[in-house]
Amino acid sequence: MELGVPQGLKRLALALPERLYAVGGVCRDALAGLSCVSPDWDVCAPLSAERFAEVANGLGIAVDAVYKNTGTVKLTVDGVAVEYTCFRTDKYVRGEHTPVSVRFTDDIRLDAKRRDFKCNAVYYDVVGESFVDPLGGIEDIKNKAVSAVAPADKVFGEDGLRLMRLARISAQTGFTPTDECIDGAYKNRELICDVAPERIWSELNAILHADAKYGVCGAQYAGLKLLHKIGALKIILPELAAGEGMEQRRDYHDHDVLEHSLLAVLYAPSQIRLAALLHDVGKPYCKTVYGRFARHEEMGGRLALEICKRLKTPVRLAERAARLIALHMYDLSCGASLNKVRKFIVNNYDALDELLLLKQADYSACKDDLSVAPCVKKWQDILKTMKEEGVPLTQKELAVKGNELIEDGIAPSFVGKTLAFLLEQAAMGCVKNEKQALLRFANSNLKALVCKKDKVRY
Repeated sequence: MELGVPQGLKRLALALPERLYAVGGVCRDALAGLSCVSPDWDVCAPLSAERFAEVANGLGIAVDAVYKNTGTVKLTVDGVAVEYTCFRTDKYVRGEHTPVSVRFTDDIRLDAKRRDFKCNAVYYDVVGESFVDPLGGIEDIKNKAVSAVAPADKVFGEDGLRLMRLARISAQTGFTPTDECIDGAYKNRELICDVAPERIWSELNAILHADAKYGVCGAQYAGLKLLHKIGALKIILPELAAGEGMEQRRDYHDHDVLEHSLLAVLYAPSQIRLAALLHDVGKPYCKTVYGRFARHEEMGGRLALEICKRLKTPVRLAERAARLIALHMYDLSCGASLNKVRKFIVNNYDALDELLLLKQADYSACKDDLSVAPCVKKWQDILKTMKEEGVPLTQKELAVKGNELIEDGIAPSFVGKTLAFLLEQAAMGCVKNEKQALLRFANSNLKALVCKKDKVRY
């Protein structure tokens, strides 16, 4: 089987004094029949980082970085990012991701044993165009299994991040971890506390989008369930895991709070999955403190921000998710009046599409019902009517601008409030979206704000 090795990497392999091997995901994927848009190219050989970089430079290949202590070279070949490591064995302090000592070797079997899972420890000889399988990884790949390269307790005891990698790789590939692998992960679950939050977030985010890697249906849900099974979810997201066993109204829900949250991720499109995961994170808190779920969305928005800060989630993503969570319960039972919904739509139009997606995912996760949520249908109909009526949906669509309000006597400090007021009133049909009509409406309805030039000092 040919791996589709970049031509520049083949040229480099031919120039090296030692055999060059591709290793890891690219070999696993080829043998499993999985295709990836941009595969990660990890290569290795029993050759020092300095010597490897020297040969690469001699061929005009861009070397981005050389790390002598770990025998690692990062380079770009034919526009593809490649990471080279010298054959080595590693020694860890229990739980820490970075090895405390590295010893270089020319033994491929020792190099394989330093890795995590057998399916990631299959090598491909770039020049010989053949696979090398020191630990039986090909058999695991054929069986779609994930097993550790050594006793699982040892493998997970060396590096807490492997707990996250187990869930992520299993989810993305659709492989099933062996019982020993799961047991070893569970026994070492507390070691995830030693992992940097940035790394935890990176792996968690990859799990939330695991289905996108190879198109494995439901991969994001499977990854989260595995995280929970090995005990890692309770440690990294205790606020969410607290919903396990917490029953909800049976006329609305078939699942407890935790399972409902995980199912919401299953039914959510990729852009709102963080919000879907945490949309009910306020329920366990509210139930414990207040004895009921009421207003859990407000607490959920605050808790989501705290969780994202702890995990060092990108700020914009965190704020967006928190906002959606805080809003997701509005008009859930379709009891809000037409005018209130129209006002809500224009005030939150920038987040409306994602909010509707979250509402739908929430609804589907209640009873695994994929039909359109009543609230979503109601809002879509209202929005359609608003567009047909030519109602302005944003301040930019208003027929009057801020400078025109100022020219008409509105104090600059009140322009923002005035535009927001006019947008709401136009949305409810109280005033036509015409310049003169809007100016007259502002004049006659905002006197209480005392914002005329002749009455306000600037």
